[in-house]
Amino acid sequence: MQLSTDPAGLSIQKPPVRTVLERLHSEAGGQMLGLAGLSVSMLRDKLLRRTGSLPHEVERLRDLYVPVSRKQGELLYLVGRSLRARRIVEFGTSFGISTTYLAAAVRDNGGGSVIGSELEPTKVTTARRNLEEAGLSEFVEIREGDAHETLQDPGGVVDMVLLDGFKQLYLPILKMLTPHLRQGAVIFADNIFTFRRALAPYVSYVQNPANGFFSVTLFLGDGTEYSVRL
Repeated sequence: MQLSTDPAGLSIQKPPVRTVLERLHSEAGGQMLGLAGLSVSMLRDKLLRRTGSLPHEVERLRDLYVPVSRKQGELLYLVGRSLRARRIVEFGTSFGISTTYLAAAVRDNGGGSVIGSELEPTKVTTARRNLEEAGLSEFVEIREGDAHETLQDPGGVVDMVLLDGFKQLYLPILKMLTPHLRQGAVIFADNIFTFRRALAPYVSYVQNPANGFFSVTLFLGDGTEYSVRL
């Protein structure tokens, strides 16, 4: 498969990918009541200085999209294209919105694989169905289960990473993946502002060049940490 050079032929701009993305963003936008409840729950945790467990977080988000924004998704696609990424790792697939942007980039780069991870079985099933509808399933492998195990071996050199799962695991997952990251690999971490306290150790780590990364916080979505492997 050849790299696409026709702007009108980019996957992200035409059906079935665009159709699926529009539907998913619309469905996510219709969950305002559920998101309001989540915000109240998160505020209560913050006031009580309470850190939820992974099982509690999975249960709390079982039916919620909590996706990347359209602009974040488009940036994921653009960076994936600019890197000519062939292997992308995603921690926290959920219903597959971000996965769709990433897989479209991989396909338009000429092929490769997005290695996704998701702990909630119903989300895995729905994400696979959405990617099939978008015509991108052959470029995605969603691994169900604990990311400490499922992402331990990404299957090759990694060009790009998206961290959007349980916040306390961002740093351990990054450290686990670091030996597989090529020089110049890009790491996105979502929700930096929403989970400022929980993600402070992660941000401090990637913003210290002594750890092998150069990083900046983008005012995009709920805060996006953009890091490059040195």
